[in-house]
Amino acid sequence: MAKKNNLGLSSTVFRKKFRVGMTARNYRDNEVVFAQGDAADAVFYIQSGTVKLTVASTRRKKAIVAVLLRGSFFGEGCLGGQSLRVYTARSIGPSNVTRLEKESTVRTLKRDAQFAALFNAYLLSRVMRVEEDLVDQFFNFSEKRLARVLLLFGQIIKESQPERPLKVSQATLAEMVGTTRERVSKFMSAFKKKGFVHYNGGLQINGALISAFLQNRPMSVVRRA
Repeated sequence: MAKKNNLGLSSTVFRKKFRVGMTARNYRDNEVVFAQGDAADAVFYIQSGTVKLTVASTRRKKAIVAVLLRGSFFGEGCLGGQSLRVYTARSIGPSNVTRLEKESTVRTLKRDAQFAALFNAYLLSRVMRVEEDLVDQFFNFSEKRLARVLLLFGQIIKESQPERPLKVSQATLAEMVGTTRERVSKFMSAFKKKGFVHYNGGLQINGALISAFLQNRPMSVVRRA
């Protein structure tokens, strides 16, 4: 039986919807799917693995803007008129990514109402996630932002192969949190003492403890009815 992806479509059905203009490829760890400045001519879908999106400025500063799991689309900016990629997409560990040509994706969205609804629902969830990340970046403490990032990596670890333990540098965590490596090192030492994380050939995360920690932390943004 074919496995269901996060859109609720089997891999077989997914392939049938994109018989034309669809190619799949395996990527190695740290291999680039597309680079910032490349022509934006296709949408990509993660069948398995994880992909990170990074942006580099002219001053050589880099930032990780998203880490996407299996069942995620990326590169969809081409559907809105984007001509060049504004970020670089790179595989974290081995991954299998499907490339959907822009024209083929547009045709499928027009003729397949079910897929269009699911695709729109996915985009809305991405927008909500970006909004939450912005709130975190502007108003929440670095410690809380780091905890949320670790929860995300906890999901990645669950889907990764046990013989390929996830190795995440503190520099990478600092880029995602928006703070210095020294502060991340301090927080990670405290998290290790609390049992939130530990290392056994790779980073291991106790999602239940981190979730409880986040729930007990006061909100930095006042919610109004």
